[in-house]
Amino acid sequence: MALLGKLERVELRDVWKHEALHFTPWLASPDNLAALSLELGLDLELVGQEVSVGPYAADIVCKDTLTGIKVLIENQLEKTDHSHLGQILTYAAGLEARTVVWVAARFTDEHRAAIDWLNEITHEDWQFFGLEIELWRIGDSPAAPKFNMICRPNDWSRAVREEAAKAEGSSPRQVLQLRFWSAFRDFMVERGQRAPKPSSQSWQSFSVGRTGFALEAVIRRAELAVRLYIICEDLPPKAVFRYLEARKEQIHAALGFPLDWQELPERKGSVALVVRPQCPLDEESRWAEYHDWLAKTVARMTAVLRPLIVNLQESDLPAAASEEASSALPA
Repeated sequence: MALLGKLERVELRDVWKHEALHFTPWLASPDNLAALSLELGLDLELVGQEVSVGPYAADIVCKDTLTGIKVLIENQLEKTDHSHLGQILTYAAGLEARTVVWVAARFTDEHRAAIDWLNEITHEDWQFFGLEIELWRIGDSPAAPKFNMICRPNDWSRAVREEAAKAEGSSPRQVLQLRFWSAFRDFMVERGQRAPKPSSQSWQSFSVGRTGFALEAVIRRAELAVRLYIICEDLPPKAVFRYLEARKEQIHAALGFPLDWQELPERKGSVALVVRPQCPLDEESRWAEYHDWLAKTVARMTAVLRPLIVNLQESDLPAAASEEASSALPA
């Protein structure tokens, strides 16, 4: 018979003695923000800790790299209280943060209801999350954190409801695209994967870990495509494109398929994409096949391209990049 260990609960204060000095820096570290991102379905990039909001200070401020939206994170080592609820609303207003994450040892029924109510009455651009954090160990092992989602926006129902309202009077194509992306969302969720909120647009965006870059699943007439879209602000986008294109042989080998590299000199951004032809959208019997291809292609491109993009520094770019950046500055 297999010998199994016994899970033992660890008190939060045994590990983090002080909320601001110990717990906040731990939560703001890259590895732990990545774990929190996975739980939330976001892609968090740290902006700052103890960020000033008038005479007050917000625990952690991040941005979602896909949307660029500011994310406020307020954390507690105790159960939720009215004081922190007020702080969250004050900080969110002062920072214009549209996504709010409240992490605590335990949520009271009243504060859970308050977060659910905020999600119910606000526009889909606003998101409120409540998470409980626990620590567990087996025997003498180090304590391991576990996040439990207590409250979250019902993105799917809100998005579909609002997009359906927009689609009234829209073209049949837009209505069909909304149905296609809604079915794609179901496909991804059933497999335990994240997917964007459905819309009536012809594309859906996925994060690759850095603001100004996105992977987009695209409907193109009777084709499907997945493209890397480069339109960053912190680096010269054309220089980034040329840096990646110079490594296309290694990238193609890692992907297992080639990309079509399009610099688009007349535009600010550039793309690298793969196309699947002969995928008419009106053939609904083939949608599962389409969804499977999109999901696998996005996953493969994310695995290969994300490390290159996240770790890219301006010093890695061709020498012409600095000249390109300088020429973009006003005289």
